[in-house]
Amino acid sequence: MHLRRRIGLVVLVSAGLGLATAARAEWVIVPPRAGQVGLSIQGQYGQLLPGEIGDDFDNGPGLAVRLRYRMRYERALGLTFESQRFNAQTPTVDDTLPKYTSFYMYGIDVYQMFDTRSKTTKMLGVGLGLCQARLTLNDKEIQFTNADDGLYVTAIGGIERFFWQSWAIDLSARYYAAFLDGKLNHDLQGAIGVIFYASY
Repeated sequence: MHLRRRIGLVVLVSAGLGLATAARAEWVIVPPRAGQVGLSIQGQYGQLLPGEIGDDFDNGPGLAVRLRYRMRYERALGLTFESQRFNAQTPTVDDTLPKYTSFYMYGIDVYQMFDTRSKTTKMLGVGLGLCQARLTLNDKEIQFTNADDGLYVTAIGGIERFFWQSWAIDLSARYYAAFLDGKLNHDLQGAIGVIFYASY
């Protein structure tokens, strides 16, 4: 009987600790409020679809820095700054031929958020901005031309998965329609990173 009481006490204490730990884990998640600004840094990977630039370049990595301002009614407004690289489809060692092309994008995003008081916030959005394309040759020389400057529009889907206070995993998929030299280019991109919302 004495042994049974000890076992029962151990089970009760373990259950209590488990509940306390779960409650504490829940307590440290602090979803952002309207008026807070988040800073996101994401690594990304993109794929150009066939057509125009996509006939010569295919896929490659990139980096994005985004600001996201939470508004009322589960909406958000964002600024995005990103660089994407697309490797040549046919690699060559000829110094006069391109090794890859880079897209530099600067724009504004508008989001509709869902489940903003939960650990996982979903979002859909659209964006508009400027796009610049630059060629890097095999000898590392960069080519600049006015014809490679244009506009882009984007459609966005993603989630923020909060793991501690106002820190979250920032996961997104984006489609870009980039208009360069009057011609349409299609870019699909997946990105993952971390976003932190400053509190004040």
